[in-house]
Amino acid sequence: MKRTRTLVPAAIAMALGAAVVLSGCGSQSGEGSAADDNTVSPVIQVAEQNIVSTSRLSAATAMIAAEAALAQCASDGLGAVSVAVVDRQGELQAFVRGDNAAQHTVDASRQKAYTAAAFGANTSDLVERADENGLHRLPGTLFMPGGVSVKAGDASIAGIGVGGAPSGMDDQSCAAAGLSAIEDRIEG
Repeated sequence: MKRTRTLVPAAIAMALGAAVVLSGCGSQSGEGSAADDNTVSPVIQVAEQNIVSTSRLSAATAMIAAEAALAQCASDGLGAVSVAVVDRQGELQAFVRGDNAAQHTVDASRQKAYTAAAFGANTSDLVERADENGLHRLPGTLFMPGGVSVKAGDASIAGIGVGGAPSGMDDQSCAAAGLSAIEDRIEG
C-alpha cells in the first residue's frame, strides 16, 4: 500500500503551535517511515522560517548581576534598594530586595530594567527623549536614571534596574556595577 502524507495548512499548524505537522497514513509493514524519507515537509520549512529565537541571560548570570548591583549600593552606603534583572520582553529573571527596601523600590527597579531592555539604552539617556515624545505614558516603563541595557553585540537582551538610592544616578551606578560583573560572560 502506498504511503500518503497529510499536510495541515501552515496557518492552522502555527495557530496550534505544532512543531511537526506531518503524519503517515495507511502504512504497511515493510514500507519506509517518514524518518527514512529525506524530504522535509513544506509546512515544517514554513514554520522554521517563522520562528524567531531570542537570547537571554542564564539564571545564574542574571543573579550575579543583581547581587553585584546590590553589593555596589551597599558598599557605597546608598541605603535600601531593590535590583531587578529582566529579559528583553520584561520578564523577571532575577530579583534582590535589599534589607529594609521600601515596596516602591520593587516596582521601580523592575520598570527601569524593562525600560532599558526594551529601548536598548540606559534609562539616564532616555529621560529627555521620553519627556519630548511622551514616552513616559507607556505602561510598565519608568524613564528615570537607574536602568542599564545588557547587550549581546548590538542587540539588547536584558536590563538591570535599581530603585531606592538617594538619587537616580546613584541607582544607575549600582546597575552599571551589575553589568560590569557579567560583561565577560556575555562577550564570549
